[in-house]
Amino acid sequence: MRALRSEHLFHGGDVRSWLYTILTNLNRNRLRSLARRPTLTQIEDNDAADAAGPEAGGRDIERALALLVEEQRTALLLVVLEGLTYREVAEVQGVPIGTVMSRLARARVQIKAYLDGERPALRRIK
Repeated sequence: MRALRSEHLFHGGDVRSWLYTILTNLNRNRLRSLARRPTLTQIEDNDAADAAGPEAGGRDIERALALLVEEQRTALLLVVLEGLTYREVAEVQGVPIGTVMSRLARARVQIKAYLDGERPALRRIK
């Protein structure tokens, strides 16, 4: 059996959180790599903003998720889709549990606002 390259970094605890941390770091590296390349998207007739049908809601949620900051999107998906606890997400992201709670709250507010048709609020910088 072949050992994992990063197996020496595992110091006990929950294997699931450790593996999610590895996957999160791999995803970040992939996103950095993709960000360096220009993206070309073909526009289809069925991509109209006012398209109706069962798939329209899924596209709206997908667009709302795409507008989130990466950390917020990751925290939300780990909790909602993967079923991780807030503590597990905090371990995966390497942040305090309060930061996870803030990211989730902000992500939920932004998604609700997007689905309700509100424009995203601009942050004031003092």
